[in-house]
Amino acid sequence: MNPAATAFTASPAASSDSAAPVTAFMRRFGLRLPVVQGPMAGGPTTPALVAAVSNAGGLGFLAGAALAPEKLASEVAAIRALTGKPFGANLFVLERAQPDDTTVRRALGAIDPLAARFDLAPGAPLASYAPDFRAQLDMLVELRLPVVSFTFGLLAKADVARLKAAGSYVIGTATHVAEGLAWRDAGADAIVAQGAEAGGHRGTFIGEVPQALIGTFALVPQLADATGLPVLAAGGVMDGRGMVAALALGAQGVQMGTAFLGCAESAIPADWKARLRASADTATAVTRAITGRHARGIRNALMTQLEAYEQAHAGSVAPYPVQNALTQPLRQRAARADDGDWLSLWSGQGAPLGRAREAGLGAAQVVEALEREWRAALAGLRG
Repeated sequence: MNPAATAFTASPAASSDSAAPVTAFMRRFGLRLPVVQGPMAGGPTTPALVAAVSNAGGLGFLAGAALAPEKLASEVAAIRALTGKPFGANLFVLERAQPDDTTVRRALGAIDPLAARFDLAPGAPLASYAPDFRAQLDMLVELRLPVVSFTFGLLAKADVARLKAAGSYVIGTATHVAEGLAWRDAGADAIVAQGAEAGGHRGTFIGEVPQALIGTFALVPQLADATGLPVLAAGGVMDGRGMVAALALGAQGVQMGTAFLGCAESAIPADWKARLRASADTATAVTRAITGRHARGIRNALMTQLEAYEQAHAGSVAPYPVQNALTQPLRQRAARADDGDWLSLWSGQGAPLGRAREAGLGAAQVVEALEREWRAALAGLRG
Protein backbone atom coordinates (compact mmCIF):
# COMPACT_ATOMS: atom_id res chain seq x y z
CA MET A 1 0.00 0.00 0.00
CA ASN A 2 1.27 3.48 -0.87
CA PRO A 3 1.97 5.22 2.46
CA ALA A 4 0.64 8.46 0.98
CA ALA A 5 -2.80 6.86 0.90
CA THR A 6 -2.79 5.99 4.60
CA ALA A 7 -5.90 6.97 6.53
CA PHE A 8 -5.94 7.00 10.32
CA THR A 9 -8.68 5.47 12.44
CA ALA A 10 -11.24 8.00 13.57
CA SER A 11 -12.06 8.20 17.25
CA PRO A 12 -15.36 6.63 18.33
CA ALA A 13 -16.78 10.05 19.17
CA ALA A 14 -16.04 11.34 15.69
CA SER A 15 -17.55 8.38 13.89
CA SER A 16 -20.50 7.42 16.07
CA ASP A 17 -22.19 10.78 16.65
CA SER A 18 -24.49 11.20 13.69
CA ALA A 19 -25.31 14.76 14.78
CA ALA A 20 -21.83 15.99 13.82
CA PRO A 21 -20.52 15.78 10.26
CA VAL A 22 -17.34 13.85 9.56
CA THR A 23 -15.56 15.31 6.55
CA ALA A 24 -13.19 13.32 4.37
CA PHE A 25 -10.29 15.31 5.84
CA MET A 26 -11.36 14.39 9.38
CA ARG A 27 -11.74 10.76 8.41
CA ARG A 28 -8.32 10.62 6.79
CA PHE A 29 -6.54 11.76 9.95
CA GLY A 30 -8.92 10.27 12.54
CA LEU A 31 -9.99 13.63 13.96
CA ARG A 32 -12.72 14.16 16.57
CA LEU A 33 -13.42 17.62 15.18
CA PRO A 34 -12.34 19.52 12.05
CA VAL A 35 -9.63 21.61 13.71
CA VAL A 36 -6.08 22.06 12.49
CA GLN A 37 -3.83 24.00 14.87
CA GLY A 38 -2.17 26.69 12.79
CA PRO A 39 1.63 26.51 12.60
CA MET A 40 2.92 29.75 14.14
CA ALA A 41 6.62 30.44 13.60
CA GLY A 42 8.73 32.52 15.94
CA GLY A 43 7.98 30.91 19.29
CA PRO A 44 4.31 30.04 19.89
CA THR A 45 4.33 26.51 18.51
CA THR A 46 6.04 24.09 20.89
CA PRO A 47 6.16 20.28 20.71
CA ALA A 48 3.89 20.23 23.76
CA LEU A 49 1.28 22.36 21.97
CA VAL A 50 1.36 20.27 18.79
CA ALA A 51 1.07 16.99 20.70
CA ALA A 52 -1.68 18.26 23.00
CA VAL A 53 -3.87 19.29 20.06
CA SER A 54 -3.36 15.96 18.30
CA ASN A 55 -3.98 13.95 21.46
CA ALA A 56 -7.22 15.88 22.04
CA GLY A 57 -8.61 15.03 18.60
CA GLY A 58 -7.42 17.91 16.42
CA LEU A 59 -4.44 18.00 14.07
CA GLY A 60 -1.35 19.61 15.59
CA PHE A 61 1.14 21.40 13.36
CA LEU A 62 4.79 22.28 13.94
CA ALA A 63 6.01 25.62 12.60
CA GLY A 64 9.29 24.62 10.97
CA ALA A 65 10.08 27.71 8.90
CA ALA A 66 12.62 29.20 11.32
CA LEU A 67 14.28 25.88 12.17
CA ALA A 68 17.52 24.50 10.80
CA PRO A 69 17.07 20.95 9.46
CA GLU A 70 18.63 19.34 12.53
CA LYS A 71 16.39 21.36 14.86
CA LEU A 72 13.38 20.45 12.72
CA ALA A 73 14.23 16.78 13.17
CA SER A 74 14.68 17.12 16.93
CA GLU A 75 11.35 18.94 17.32
CA VAL A 76 9.59 16.21 15.34
CA ALA A 77 11.24 13.59 17.56
CA ALA A 78 10.02 15.45 20.65
CA ILE A 79 6.45 15.50 19.32
CA ARG A 80 6.59 11.81 18.42
CA ALA A 81 7.62 11.08 22.01
CA LEU A 82 4.46 12.86 23.21
CA THR A 83 1.86 11.49 20.80
CA GLY A 84 1.16 8.59 18.49
CA LYS A 85 -1.49 10.65 16.70
CA PRO A 86 -0.97 12.31 13.31
CA PHE A 87 0.61 15.77 13.21
CA GLY A 88 2.22 17.91 10.54
CA ALA A 89 4.93 20.48 9.88
CA ASN A 90 4.92 23.70 7.88
CA LEU A 91 7.67 25.46 5.93
CA PHE A 92 7.98 28.82 4.17
CA VAL A 93 8.90 28.48 0.49
CA LEU A 94 11.85 30.86 0.20
CA GLU A 95 14.73 31.65 -2.12
CA ARG A 96 18.11 32.44 -0.58
CA ALA A 97 18.29 36.13 0.36
CA GLN A 98 21.35 38.04 -0.86
CA PRO A 99 20.76 41.71 -0.06
CA ASP A 100 23.29 44.41 -0.87
CA ASP A 101 24.86 46.39 1.95
CA THR A 102 22.83 49.51 1.09
CA THR A 103 19.56 47.66 1.68
CA VAL A 104 20.78 46.40 5.04
CA ARG A 105 22.12 49.78 6.16
CA ARG A 106 18.87 51.54 5.27
CA ALA A 107 16.91 49.06 7.34
CA LEU A 108 19.27 49.35 10.30
CA GLY A 109 18.81 53.12 10.23
CA ALA A 110 15.35 52.50 11.64
CA ILE A 111 16.10 49.44 13.75
CA ASP A 112 19.30 50.42 15.58
CA PRO A 113 17.84 53.38 17.54
CA LEU A 114 15.01 51.15 18.78
CA ALA A 115 17.40 48.35 19.71
CA ALA A 116 19.54 50.78 21.70
CA ARG A 117 16.83 51.01 24.36
CA PHE A 118 17.78 47.41 25.21
CA ASP A 119 21.52 48.23 25.05
CA LEU A 120 21.94 46.17 21.90
CA ALA A 121 24.93 46.87 19.67
CA PRO A 122 24.27 48.28 16.18
CA GLY A 123 23.33 45.66 13.62
CA ALA A 124 25.38 44.52 10.65
CA PRO A 125 24.96 42.44 7.48
CA LEU A 126 24.53 38.72 8.23
CA ALA A 127 25.99 35.66 6.57
CA SER A 128 22.52 34.12 6.38
CA TYR A 129 19.05 35.54 6.90
CA ALA A 130 17.00 32.32 7.07
CA PRO A 131 17.55 28.54 7.14
CA ASP A 132 18.18 26.92 3.77
CA PHE A 133 14.79 25.93 2.36
CA ARG A 134 16.08 23.12 0.17
CA ALA A 135 17.80 21.52 3.17
CA GLN A 136 14.61 21.89 5.22
CA LEU A 137 12.59 20.28 2.44
CA ASP A 138 15.01 17.36 2.18
CA MET A 139 14.63 16.85 5.93
CA LEU A 140 10.83 16.83 5.65
CA VAL A 141 11.06 14.10 3.02
CA GLU A 142 13.32 12.11 5.34
CA LEU A 143 10.99 12.57 8.33
CA ARG A 144 8.02 11.08 6.44
CA LEU A 145 5.32 13.00 8.30
CA PRO A 146 1.64 12.20 7.68
CA VAL A 147 0.97 15.77 6.53
CA VAL A 148 3.03 18.80 5.54
CA SER A 149 2.05 22.32 4.50
CA PHE A 150 3.71 25.25 2.76
CA THR A 151 3.30 29.02 2.81
CA PHE A 152 4.79 32.02 0.88
CA GLY A 153 5.25 30.20 -2.41
CA LEU A 154 4.68 27.20 -4.63
CA LEU A 155 6.51 23.89 -4.68
CA ALA A 156 7.62 22.37 -7.96
CA LYS A 157 5.65 19.32 -9.07
CA ALA A 158 8.73 17.16 -8.52
CA ASP A 159 8.99 18.27 -4.89
CA VAL A 160 5.31 17.57 -4.26
CA ALA A 161 5.82 14.13 -5.79
CA ARG A 162 8.82 13.47 -3.51
CA LEU A 163 6.79 14.30 -0.42
CA LYS A 164 3.88 12.14 -1.53
CA ALA A 165 6.23 9.24 -2.23
CA ALA A 166 7.47 9.63 1.37
CA GLY A 167 3.89 9.24 2.62
CA SER A 168 3.03 12.89 3.23
CA TYR A 169 -0.28 14.57 2.46
CA VAL A 170 0.65 17.94 0.93
CA ILE A 171 -1.22 21.16 1.73
CA GLY A 172 -0.57 24.49 0.00
CA THR A 173 -1.63 27.95 1.17
CA ALA A 174 -3.66 30.26 -1.06
CA THR A 175 -4.96 33.79 -0.55
CA HIS A 176 -6.91 33.88 -3.83
CA VAL A 177 -8.16 31.52 -6.52
CA ALA A 178 -5.16 31.76 -8.87
CA GLU A 179 -2.87 30.54 -6.08
CA GLY A 180 -5.22 27.67 -5.30
CA LEU A 181 -5.22 26.61 -8.94
CA ALA A 182 -1.42 26.78 -9.01
CA TRP A 183 -1.24 24.45 -6.01
CA ARG A 184 -3.78 22.10 -7.57
CA ASP A 185 -1.72 21.93 -10.74
CA ALA A 186 1.43 21.26 -8.69
CA GLY A 187 -0.26 18.20 -7.19
CA ALA A 188 -1.32 19.42 -3.74
CA ASP A 189 -3.83 17.30 -1.82
CA ALA A 190 -5.56 20.22 -0.09
CA ILE A 191 -5.53 24.00 0.23
CA VAL A 192 -5.48 26.33 3.24
CA ALA A 193 -7.69 29.29 2.36
CA GLN A 194 -5.97 32.14 4.21
CA GLY A 195 -8.50 34.92 4.63
CA ALA A 196 -7.67 38.54 5.32
CA GLU A 197 -8.66 38.08 8.98
CA ALA A 198 -5.80 35.66 9.66
CA GLY A 199 -2.99 36.59 12.01
CA GLY A 200 0.67 36.44 11.08
CA HIS A 201 2.28 36.57 7.67
CA ARG A 202 0.28 36.75 4.48
CA GLY A 203 0.91 33.79 2.19
CA THR A 204 0.39 35.68 -1.08
CA PHE A 205 2.80 34.65 -3.84
CA ILE A 206 0.93 35.72 -6.99
CA GLY A 207 0.20 39.45 -7.28
CA GLU A 208 0.20 42.08 -4.58
CA VAL A 209 -0.96 41.57 -1.00
CA PRO A 210 -3.49 44.46 -0.84
CA GLN A 211 -5.46 42.93 -3.72
CA ALA A 212 -5.35 39.50 -2.06
CA LEU A 213 -6.90 40.52 1.26
CA ILE A 214 -10.05 38.50 0.65
CA GLY A 215 -12.22 37.60 3.62
CA THR A 216 -12.22 33.96 4.70
CA PHE A 217 -15.90 33.35 4.05
CA ALA A 218 -15.69 34.86 0.56
CA LEU A 219 -12.52 32.91 -0.24
CA VAL A 220 -13.45 29.42 0.99
CA PRO A 221 -16.32 28.65 -1.41
CA GLN A 222 -14.48 30.17 -4.35
CA LEU A 223 -11.42 28.01 -3.73
CA ALA A 224 -13.50 24.90 -3.12
CA ASP A 225 -15.45 25.42 -6.34
CA ALA A 226 -12.43 26.34 -8.47
CA THR A 227 -9.97 23.68 -7.32
CA GLY A 228 -12.14 20.71 -6.36
CA LEU A 229 -9.68 20.05 -3.51
CA PRO A 230 -10.36 19.87 0.23
CA VAL A 231 -10.16 23.38 1.68
CA LEU A 232 -9.24 24.40 5.24
CA ALA A 233 -10.60 27.79 6.31
CA ALA A 234 -8.04 30.01 8.05
CA GLY A 235 -8.67 33.47 9.44
CA GLY A 236 -11.23 34.71 11.94
CA VAL A 237 -12.50 31.29 13.03
CA MET A 238 -12.30 31.18 16.82
CA ASP A 239 -15.23 29.11 18.05
CA GLY A 240 -17.81 26.49 17.17
CA ARG A 241 -20.02 28.97 15.31
CA GLY A 242 -17.21 29.78 12.92
CA MET A 243 -16.47 26.10 12.43
CA VAL A 244 -20.06 25.37 11.43
CA ALA A 245 -20.12 28.35 9.07
CA ALA A 246 -16.85 27.34 7.40
CA LEU A 247 -18.06 23.80 6.76
CA ALA A 248 -21.36 25.12 5.42
CA LEU A 249 -19.39 27.13 2.86
CA GLY A 250 -17.53 24.06 1.63
CA ALA A 251 -14.49 23.78 3.92
CA GLN A 252 -13.52 20.34 5.21
CA GLY A 253 -11.81 21.80 8.25
CA VAL A 254 -10.58 24.99 9.87
CA GLN A 255 -7.02 26.07 10.62
CA MET A 256 -6.88 28.04 13.86
CA GLY A 257 -3.77 29.83 15.09
CA THR A 258 -4.87 32.75 17.25
CA ALA A 259 -7.22 30.46 19.17
CA PHE A 260 -4.18 28.60 20.53
CA LEU A 261 -1.83 31.55 21.13
CA GLY A 262 -2.94 31.99 24.73
CA CYS A 263 -2.65 28.32 25.69
CA ALA A 264 -0.41 27.20 28.52
CA GLU A 265 1.76 25.30 26.01
CA SER A 266 2.28 28.36 23.81
CA ALA A 267 5.74 29.86 24.35
CA ILE A 268 4.86 33.51 23.72
CA PRO A 269 5.61 36.01 26.51
CA ALA A 270 3.01 36.75 29.16
CA ASP A 271 2.55 40.34 27.96
CA TRP A 272 1.63 39.10 24.47
CA LYS A 273 -0.98 36.77 26.00
CA ALA A 274 -2.35 39.60 28.13
CA ARG A 275 -2.67 41.89 25.11
CA LEU A 276 -4.51 39.17 23.23
CA ARG A 277 -7.05 38.87 26.05
CA ALA A 278 -7.47 42.65 26.20
CA SER A 279 -7.64 43.21 22.44
CA ALA A 280 -10.62 44.80 20.68
CA ASP A 281 -11.98 44.10 17.22
CA THR A 282 -9.98 47.01 15.77
CA ALA A 283 -6.69 46.17 17.52
CA THR A 284 -4.86 44.55 14.60
CA ALA A 285 -3.28 45.94 11.45
CA VAL A 286 -1.42 44.53 8.46
CA THR A 287 2.16 45.77 8.19
CA ARG A 288 5.37 44.88 6.37
CA ALA A 289 7.55 47.13 8.51
CA ILE A 290 8.56 44.51 11.08
CA THR A 291 9.63 41.60 8.88
CA GLY A 292 9.56 42.86 5.29
CA ARG A 293 6.47 40.81 4.49
CA HIS A 294 2.88 41.80 5.14
CA ALA A 295 1.60 40.32 8.39
CA ARG A 296 -1.33 40.96 10.72
CA GLY A 297 -0.69 41.72 14.37
CA ILE A 298 -1.74 43.88 17.30
CA ARG A 299 -0.53 47.42 16.81
CA ASN A 300 2.23 48.43 19.23
CA ALA A 301 5.20 50.78 19.44
CA LEU A 302 7.41 48.61 17.22
CA MET A 303 4.89 48.56 14.38
CA THR A 304 4.06 52.25 14.69
CA GLN A 305 7.64 53.52 14.85
CA LEU A 306 8.97 51.36 12.01
CA GLU A 307 6.04 52.42 9.81
CA ALA A 308 6.63 56.09 10.65
CA TYR A 309 10.31 55.78 9.78
CA GLU A 310 9.45 54.14 6.46
CA GLN A 311 7.08 56.97 5.60
CA ALA A 312 9.87 59.48 6.20
CA HIS A 313 12.63 57.36 4.63
CA ALA A 314 11.41 55.42 1.59
CA GLY A 315 13.17 52.10 1.11
CA SER A 316 13.98 51.59 4.79
CA VAL A 317 12.15 48.26 5.01
CA ALA A 318 14.20 45.39 3.60
CA PRO A 319 12.41 42.45 1.98
CA TYR A 320 11.66 39.28 3.92
CA PRO A 321 13.59 37.45 5.36
CA VAL A 322 16.20 40.22 5.64
CA GLN A 323 14.08 42.66 7.65
CA ASN A 324 12.85 39.78 9.79
CA ALA A 325 16.40 38.76 10.68
CA LEU A 326 17.50 42.34 11.35
CA THR A 327 14.65 43.06 13.79
CA GLN A 328 14.99 39.68 15.49
CA PRO A 329 17.60 40.65 18.13
CA LEU A 330 15.37 43.50 19.30
CA ARG A 331 12.27 41.28 19.41
CA GLN A 332 14.13 38.49 21.21
CA ARG A 333 15.41 40.90 23.86
CA ALA A 334 11.91 42.33 24.27
CA ALA A 335 10.56 38.80 24.71
CA ARG A 336 13.05 38.12 27.50
CA ALA A 337 12.01 41.41 29.12
CA ASP A 338 8.30 40.55 28.62
CA ASP A 339 7.84 43.92 26.91
CA GLY A 340 5.04 43.69 24.36
CA ASP A 341 5.73 47.16 22.96
CA TRP A 342 8.68 45.77 20.99
CA LEU A 343 7.42 42.34 19.96
CA SER A 344 5.77 41.27 16.73
CA LEU A 345 2.36 40.60 18.28
CA TRP A 346 0.94 38.47 15.48
CA SER A 347 -2.78 37.92 15.93
CA GLY A 348 -5.90 37.47 13.86
CA GLN A 349 -8.96 39.72 13.91
CA GLY A 350 -10.89 37.15 15.94
CA ALA A 351 -8.68 37.42 19.03
CA PRO A 352 -11.41 39.00 21.23
CA LEU A 353 -13.53 35.87 20.76
CA GLY A 354 -10.90 33.76 22.50
CA ARG A 355 -10.30 35.79 25.64
CA ALA A 356 -12.75 33.95 27.91
CA ARG A 357 -11.20 30.52 27.55
CA GLU A 358 -7.53 31.16 26.79
CA ALA A 359 -6.28 32.55 30.10
CA GLY A 360 -4.03 29.73 31.25
CA LEU A 361 -6.02 26.92 29.66
CA GLY A 362 -4.19 23.99 28.14
CA ALA A 363 -4.50 23.26 24.44
CA ALA A 364 -6.51 20.11 25.15
CA GLN A 365 -9.05 22.18 27.10
CA VAL A 366 -9.35 24.60 24.18
CA VAL A 367 -9.94 21.70 21.77
CA GLU A 368 -12.57 20.28 24.12
CA ALA A 369 -14.29 23.68 24.33
CA LEU A 370 -14.25 23.99 20.55
CA GLU A 371 -15.83 20.55 20.20
CA ARG A 372 -18.61 21.42 22.65
CA GLU A 373 -19.29 24.71 20.87
CA TRP A 374 -19.24 23.05 17.45
CA ARG A 375 -21.78 20.42 18.46
CA ALA A 376 -23.93 23.01 20.25
CA ALA A 377 -23.91 25.26 17.18
CA LEU A 378 -24.94 22.34 14.99
CA ALA A 379 -27.75 21.44 17.38
CA GLY A 380 -28.89 25.06 17.45
CA LEU A 381 -29.24 25.12 13.67
CA ARG A 382 -31.42 22.04 13.81
CA GLY A 383 -33.67 23.65 16.39
